[in-house]
Amino acid sequence: MAAESSALSSHAVSVSKPQGLIFTRYFTVKGKHPFDLVRWEKRTARITGADGRVVFEQEGVEVPDFWSQTATNIVAQKYFHGRLGTPEREYSVRQLISRVVDTLTAWGQEGGYFADEESAEAFAAELAHLLLHQMASFNSPVWFNVGVEPHPQCSACFINSLKDSMESILDLAKIEGMLFKYGSGTGTNFSVLRSSKEPLAGGGVASGPVSFMRGFDSFAGVIKSGGKTRRAAKMVILNVDHPDIVAFIKCKAEEEKKAHALIAAGFPAGFEVEGGAYDSVQYQNANHSVRVTDDFMRAVEEDGWWETRAVTTGEVMGRYKARELMRMMAEAAWVCGDPGIQYDTTINRWHTCKTSGRINASNPCSEYMFLDDTACNLASLNLMKFVDGEGNFQTEAFCRAVDTMILAQEIIVDFAHYPTPKIAANSHEYRTLGLGYANLGALLMSEGLPYDSEEGRALAAAITALMTGEAYLQSARIAEKMGPFPGYEPNREPMLEVIAMHRDAAHRLPLRGIPQELRQEAVRGW
Repeated sequence: MAAESSALSSHAVSVSKPQGLIFTRYFTVKGKHPFDLVRWEKRTARITGADGRVVFEQEGVEVPDFWSQTATNIVAQKYFHGRLGTPEREYSVRQLISRVVDTLTAWGQEGGYFADEESAEAFAAELAHLLLHQMASFNSPVWFNVGVEPHPQCSACFINSLKDSMESILDLAKIEGMLFKYGSGTGTNFSVLRSSKEPLAGGGVASGPVSFMRGFDSFAGVIKSGGKTRRAAKMVILNVDHPDIVAFIKCKAEEEKKAHALIAAGFPAGFEVEGGAYDSVQYQNANHSVRVTDDFMRAVEEDGWWETRAVTTGEVMGRYKARELMRMMAEAAWVCGDPGIQYDTTINRWHTCKTSGRINASNPCSEYMFLDDTACNLASLNLMKFVDGEGNFQTEAFCRAVDTMILAQEIIVDFAHYPTPKIAANSHEYRTLGLGYANLGALLMSEGLPYDSEEGRALAAAITALMTGEAYLQSARIAEKMGPFPGYEPNREPMLEVIAMHRDAAHRLPLRGIPQELRQEAVRGW
């Protein structure tokens, strides 16, 4: 999250004229465009299905000679804009990167983010270098939509609220459908819906959240994300004290067993085969997670009892052994991978904007945790691109890449489109950003470290501390020139408390298993 940055909109904190940032080069040299320093070649991008038939093909795709064929296929099928076979169709990575970089640079100039023209040119060159050399990448909606629409949807991740009413349930279905259309994913906590054991105000018994999840799941299954072939991304969450928690824990595992029976009867086993086993069962288009608290986990440790409570009245509806519920979760996850677990107490302890409300949900992959009705645009750094020929992690290069990506993501907030007025307002109010990394497994292998080892976790912790510290520092630099995000002042105390927690964790990094320079820089960043 950009800790202290302004929203240049009607929602922004009033700032006298923005001064803009002095942005300098690290990876590039003035007068030499990154595109001119690599060798380009033309290839055919071709993707075949499980049956061997060609499902996508584009000839004459121009890519750097060091890009893999897999990267070529993905970029051509997923991210090139324009209808295949028309003059408008993109055919080169140059076009794709230029479309995104040129648009973001123009937005940055319009928003006053650069102190001068030279800074804008440096930013454009540095960002192009990172993208060209596969050192960093934005989330898919940026590649899909930036430079195509005047105000494109740019965030991959949304958290949507829900109320215990039919109107709210149907509104959520519409919002989710539009998010899927433009390539984004969404998560919602369904615990506000009364359970299937509770009465309706007008008589009868409620359907309960698990029943409504079935409808949402089916709707997600028919919408292709971003108009492409990838599926919609969705997260549904239920609190561990909800009366329908047992049905929720078991629902996806039971469908998995049905799929196994269909496969045994001869139906195709492929996940995306039309008419196949998994196309015929429910709950296949969302991740499921149970929200557990510290109180629940203590009950598990102590072999205590756990009560579920009515949504409408708070009365006790059920009583279970906590370990029994935990075993149900473990067994269901063993069968089908779901449900996952979200640690509600810990999540809200690390919440930077506690004054504004609690964190109830996450995006589909759970890397974004924040207030309801918010969005987050994501970017990722490729760790292996920051390892030199001798196996050393290049901390300075990594930090400079963080600086570039945070500024790019910050610029996106102002000019992006959001699906509802509330999400738009909150996006400008809090300006949430998500920066992470990829290729951790490859990095650990290159260092000869087991994935599940104390040394591996220590190395990951150090890199995460370095990245997070530099991201907050760059955010502070932006705030110095542009003003803090509007929601900062009422949340100043919890924000600084969480930053102090990060600092304390960085100073507790182990001495063993982390290269000395990396550990020093990670600690120094806090």
